[in-house]
Amino acid sequence: MPIRRLDPTTINRIAAGEVIERPAAAVKELVENALDAGARRIGVTIEGGGIGRIEVTDDGHGIPEAELPLAIERHATSKLTDEALVRIATLGFRGEALPSIGAAGRLSVTSRPAGQDSAARIVVDGGAVREVEPVAGPVGTSVIVEDLFHATPARRKFLRSAGSEAAACADAVRHLALAAPGVGFSLTIDGATSFDLPPQDRRGRVAAIYGRGDAEKLLEIEAVREEVVLRGFISPASLTRATGRHQHMVVNGRPVRDPLLRMALRLAYRERIPAGRHPLAALWLEIPPEMLDVNVHPAKAELRFAAPEAVRSLMIGAVQRALAIPAELAVAPSVSLPRAGWATAPMPRAARGFAEAELRGLDLPPGRVVPEVLPEVRPEYPLGTPIAQVFDTYILAQSGDGTLVLVDQHAAHERLTEIRLRAERDSGVIPAQALLAPAVVELGAEDIARLLGAAGRLAGLGLEIEAFGPGAVLVRAVPAALMRADPSGLVRDVADTLAESGTATALEVRLDAVLIRMACHRSVRAGRRLAFAEMEALLRAMETTPLAQTCPHGRPTVLRLTQGDLERMFGRAG
Repeated sequence: MPIRRLDPTTINRIAAGEVIERPAAAVKELVENALDAGARRIGVTIEGGGIGRIEVTDDGHGIPEAELPLAIERHATSKLTDEALVRIATLGFRGEALPSIGAAGRLSVTSRPAGQDSAARIVVDGGAVREVEPVAGPVGTSVIVEDLFHATPARRKFLRSAGSEAAACADAVRHLALAAPGVGFSLTIDGATSFDLPPQDRRGRVAAIYGRGDAEKLLEIEAVREEVVLRGFISPASLTRATGRHQHMVVNGRPVRDPLLRMALRLAYRERIPAGRHPLAALWLEIPPEMLDVNVHPAKAELRFAAPEAVRSLMIGAVQRALAIPAELAVAPSVSLPRAGWATAPMPRAARGFAEAELRGLDLPPGRVVPEVLPEVRPEYPLGTPIAQVFDTYILAQSGDGTLVLVDQHAAHERLTEIRLRAERDSGVIPAQALLAPAVVELGAEDIARLLGAAGRLAGLGLEIEAFGPGAVLVRAVPAALMRADPSGLVRDVADTLAESGTATALEVRLDAVLIRMACHRSVRAGRRLAFAEMEALLRAMETTPLAQTCPHGRPTVLRLTQGDLERMFGRAG
């Protein structure tokens, strides 16, 4: 086949796919344009998941009538003053958003700058541009997108359900609302108001997005290193979520999902929260523009830092200080023996670089140092007899053949609880325990819709919820096996699981994920001191439970060290 030049319409549709891969991307680009235009109030309306209709209105500077045709041309922009792309101070700069949207759907731009007698409108349909026409309209800009991807049916075929796409649009607007708290934001989805926020300070906006209850628990952080400034709010180690969707990061006013920043946050919490849990965070980073490359990807969600290690260490240090973890000390939790009639021997926390010379002069008694009373090792127990708890997280046991056994107490108990819940579900319905005082849980409109949509099936899992006015649900009962769980945290995790799975996923699959998440809430946490009897009961239950060698997420629950393993580690094996 001979080489040929593609026509401009096809070129534009191909290029549009890099910028506008789903309705949420179109919403993000349009709201960023409004912010760049100096808007003090932005309204977003979504219908049919954004596939049917998107409308973004603002009270910003507006576009002069004469410049409207240029505004929908590719690579035309009013935002770049530095053609070397070194000091980019606006959210947009590539000149691709409006032409990309116009190439993929039906685009209408109505705008009026101050001083212009009337508004003007330009329409683009699948790349075809109509003449500019005068219309009535206030100062500012209104952009309407309809029938998105009708001109690129291949892309439309791979979109998720309208509910999932609407949720993604809502997440994009929330992230931008957090990035610009001084701007009023409203979001309407299929005729229902999701939120309507006045201009606020950062703490007020965080409370509006995260909910007052969670916002009151957040810790404020601030760190400055030379010209780099980090401010914001993080959750204490006791407040976590099932997914990372409640982490919002803003760099120079730009909402980002940058892997370096997310990894830094994960590392800062690594020793403080259980695996699989995620902290809440709303962080604003200010950095000199010349130290930042935002021209990494057409979506502009990732960055490249000139000094990535400095940025990462600044964030880790700030978060750890707020969590009261001195950054210069290694975390070395104590090793303790359960209090069941025998001695407890805690080990002190030690600074990194503890020198061997400090051990000299200690008067060590001859032979081994052992507890006053050792429990009897029973050879009939495959997982052995517990002899200690390490780091308040792992059970140390010894089997009849001398093998040391390490058990992750949370992972093991999570598997046992999950199997119990699954067995109760398979036998009919998981028993529910009514709450003495029903719990009110504040949530976003999309989370509420997902929960209420699955309410009947959730009741079969023992979780009974109902609507409770705008912005909240009422929890009347929880699974009996989880009666000591926090109902608010449980419902938020269920909402996160439903959102993470997506409404396009079969309900049975999503409910299976919900059941696993529920099991996590009843399980003993890492960091909890266990009595000897509790450790003994956990080991015996594991021995009689199928699949107990891994947790529901596939991680191991048990590790074994034989005498040969230890001799190899110490270099004694011949």
